[in-house]
Amino acid sequence: MQPSPTAPTRPPRDLRLDIIRGWMQISIFVSHVVGTIFAWGIHAAWGLSDSSEQFVFLSGLSLGSVFALKAARDGVAAARADLGRRIWRLYGTHLMVLTLFATLVVTTEMVAPLPGEVARQHWDFLLTAPWLAVPAAAAMLYQPDFMGILPVFVWCMLLLPGFLWLVGRLGMLALLPFLALYAVVQLGLAGTPAFFPNGIAFDPLAWQLLFLLGAFIGQRVLLTGRGVPRRAWAMAAAAAVVLFGLWARLVEHGLMAGPEDLARVVLTHKETLALPRLLHALALAYLVAMLVPREAGWMRGRVPQALAMVGRHSLQVFCAGLFLAWGVTIAFRLWPERIPWLDPLLITAGVLALVALARLRDRRRLRMRPVRAAG
Repeated sequence: MQPSPTAPTRPPRDLRLDIIRGWMQISIFVSHVVGTIFAWGIHAAWGLSDSSEQFVFLSGLSLGSVFALKAARDGVAAARADLGRRIWRLYGTHLMVLTLFATLVVTTEMVAPLPGEVARQHWDFLLTAPWLAVPAAAAMLYQPDFMGILPVFVWCMLLLPGFLWLVGRLGMLALLPFLALYAVVQLGLAGTPAFFPNGIAFDPLAWQLLFLLGAFIGQRVLLTGRGVPRRAWAMAAAAAVVLFGLWARLVEHGLMAGPEDLARVVLTHKETLALPRLLHALALAYLVAMLVPREAGWMRGRVPQALAMVGRHSLQVFCAGLFLAWGVTIAFRLWPERIPWLDPLLITAGVLALVALARLRDRRRLRMRPVRAAG
């Protein structure tokens, strides 16, 4: 495919997405801290899905638009090369985080009074059978705690060029084989092999559907200027799904009456992106897209701008947040009697550290901009 002489223009950056990504990064950091009371303040505590679903969906949305723009401007070969570089960087980041985390956990068990920490985090397989664990980790099939989310992005990104090629020929029908694959996984007839301890945290055979839905919408918006239409019935259905999720959580927390097995039915199977989680994530995304304006005065406030800055550097903040969350959890385990005052202190310090990291990355990006322009 040759570059189009009438290639679409790059759309302006959507501040809503940066703010949402920033909030989700803070939520992910908090959710990874075992024992914090602040976990009650994130949306995962009050619905069927959490920030993982939104990140996969938004990544598909962004990369679908980026790939389509690059293909229209420079040709499909250039778009594939650009995506290949992104995949390689992400894969390298995953391996670096995995290596650093393994070193940190093993060292901590050696020097701190935390017997069993290596096994608790499922790193013991690396020590007992490294000849299997290392190649399995390289293949992204060995996933100790916290090591499951980046691989699903890598696998989904590998699907993107072929999927968008199908979209160009079949339109929305291109989603059908991927929807069928998702259904097969839900029926228990297929799944990514989980040969190693801790299994697969996010089965790419299921999670691909959410990513590709985002990519389909992202490409559609870029090329046609039309996204998902606003419909009263769709708004009502999305609101009903969100309210059902809230009710299910209230039942789980013992705050409302309801079926005893409700939580078991609708709040489990995150690894295969169970249908209630998928519908809840899409309902939340739809309501935010329809109800939150692209630009609003409150978005220029200090806190929203800090969240937007965090959102612009999601990958780096996410990786740093994993280490910070684990460190806070370790502090809670070492000094459980001090948790009432350690909790607000360390959570606040962790959030400020993530914001500071994003600020440093933002300043570096602004310094590099004139260099790129001159080049």
